[in-house]
Amino acid sequence: MEETKPKTGKYALTYGLILGAISVVFILMLYSLDMHYQGGPLVMGVSLLITIAVIVIGMMQFKKDNSGFMSFGEGLKIGIGIGLVAGIIGIIFNQILAGVIDPEMMNKAMEYQKGMLMETTKMTPEQIDAQMEMGKKFTTPSMQIVFGLIYSVVASLLLSLIPALILKKQETIQ
Repeated sequence: MEETKPKTGKYALTYGLILGAISVVFILMLYSLDMHYQGGPLVMGVSLLITIAVIVIGMMQFKKDNSGFMSFGEGLKIGIGIGLVAGIIGIIFNQILAGVIDPEMMNKAMEYQKGMLMETTKMTPEQIDAQMEMGKKFTTPSMQIVFGLIYSVVASLLLSLIPALILKKQETIQ
């Protein structure tokens, strides 16, 4: 009896749900420290490491379940799928966080950014206020959803390229 080839979608969904759950826990941890609106290089670095780790684990599990084989395309499908599923979970949780748990989150984020701009740039207060007003246009829920989905797909594509290249192993047709 011939073995059936595993489906990439199953791995994308499973590991996307895992990454989404880990991301929600990470955001809740940041919320408990009142750092959920600040971002910064450390938060971004930890998020990227977690994302890369889950993508690699998902690819490795697919490869293991597929008799040690995985094409570059299959690796990309898995990585992008993981990022998309986790991104949807993150977007939904972010909307709950900003709308229910901490309705002042966007105002806190804008004030934090304003303070950072005042400390790190030579912009005048009027220029900073103008930039803050322009930034408010991108904080509507619909814009956050659109940009969140685009970011999830593009980031997971970029983060999947190298692992997919390293882990790929084509079946040889005899």
